[in-house]
Amino acid sequence: MSGLHGRMPYTTAFERAMGTGMIIQSATALDDGFRSKLDAFIDGYESVLSRFRADSLVTAMGESSHGGSFDFPDWASGLFDLADAFCTATDGALDPCVGEDLIRLGYDARYSMTMEPDAEHHLGAVHGRPTWRNDVERHGTTLVTQRAVHLDFGAFGKGYCADLIGAILDGHAGDETVRQSATGPGSHAPYIIDAGGDLLIRTGEPAQPAPLAEGSGHDTGDTVTIALEDPDNPGTEAIGIASIVDGAFCASAPSRRHWGEEAGRQLHHLLNAVDGRPVRDVAASWVYVPSAAGRPYPTALADGLATACFVTAPDELARAFDFECAAVHADRTAIMSRHFPGNFFTV
Repeated sequence: MSGLHGRMPYTTAFERAMGTGMIIQSATALDDGFRSKLDAFIDGYESVLSRFRADSLVTAMGESSHGGSFDFPDWASGLFDLADAFCTATDGALDPCVGEDLIRLGYDARYSMTMEPDAEHHLGAVHGRPTWRNDVERHGTTLVTQRAVHLDFGAFGKGYCADLIGAILDGHAGDETVRQSATGPGSHAPYIIDAGGDLLIRTGEPAQPAPLAEGSGHDTGDTVTIALEDPDNPGTEAIGIASIVDGAFCASAPSRRHWGEEAGRQLHHLLNAVDGRPVRDVAASWVYVPSAAGRPYPTALADGLATACFVTAPDELARAFDFECAAVHADRTAIMSRHFPGNFFTV
């Protein structure tokens, strides 16, 4: 195995975390007590933010027809800051209130995958659906609403959880709830957190991309090589690779989560929150945020930007954020930023 794997020989899996599972590859073993604390933290995170849990805080918001005041944990502050930033940078096209649209399209807590008959008359902000900027009043980590609001943080929630877990592994978590989970052994760096494909990579080396060549994904030295999945052939073919030393790397594509074909519809979860409809002209995106950029919550940022690239041109997003990206459009044309640490084989 590679030198990088030799430096991170311990694997810890959280099979049910965030609906997709989470894997931590670390330099030191996570003992049972520390793992249990991570389990408890992830469960607590989901009990606040998962709209698929009947007991979650966001579910309570969606069931409150007259709204109310909802107190979130201190660790949610950065998540809400990102929601503010993404809403501004995309002019409302990326909005946590899109949860209502997803429910109407069938991506609900029961996974019915059945579109409501009158959904088209209610989708999106254009039809009066609540929006983050106009219908959610924020006071720190308290959210105040006047009507039911269905929040969905799927655009960057997994990445944010990976960042909080990274803070725990680093042993310098700031929030009290996170800090309590962090009690245990010292820093576990280097490590890699894989939250359903959203990657936080800490090799302890400078964030400098390595030269690339065609080949299959693998670790080489202190570099993690990642296959760029072909959106038309998910799970079977790659159209390129990226090579990451340190930082966050996330991808978005509708190819693994789509439904409605039997009813003559082509539905997926990557929506433009303005009209509430699935985006058609982008097939896949990849975003890299190097640790050297110094941005807080780099995985959440990369995660959200990978979704934002579906609704806003990367050049527009670059006015607000430092990142590198690549994308493939539905017509198989491709774009790649100048310093993206990878290349395409073919598109």
